[in-house]
Amino acid sequence: MPYKEKDIEKKYYSIGEVASIFKVATSLIRYWEGEFDIIKPKKDKKGNRRFTKEDIEKLGLIYHLVKEKGYTLQGAQEILKNDLHQVNDKAAMIDRLHKIKNFLIEIRDNLNVKQNQG
Repeated sequence: MPYKEKDIEKKYYSIGEVASIFKVATSLIRYWEGEFDIIKPKKDKKGNRRFTKEDIEKLGLIYHLVKEKGYTLQGAQEILKNDLHQVNDKAAMIDRLHKIKNFLIEIRDNLNVKQNQG
């Protein structure tokens, strides 16, 4: 079987690389970073932004809402805020259901123990 090099996956992307992905100016990426709380790139010792894939995905969502769908920045912020609340609410509901399930399992197990003893 022939040797195949593994594809090297980047962990961080510069602001220039991110801007070229979306075909926008780096100033727009910096502006969006200030306007949207969900964009928080890491910074190196020199202060250069280092974007992760997650940051790029979030920027992609902002790009889609603002540039492709025509939302204002405020409109895009509200959509993202509502979506995040829905995700958080869903996570809380799932957590609550897991606790209820575990409680019911505990009750069932206690009932089985009492039936086996009696």
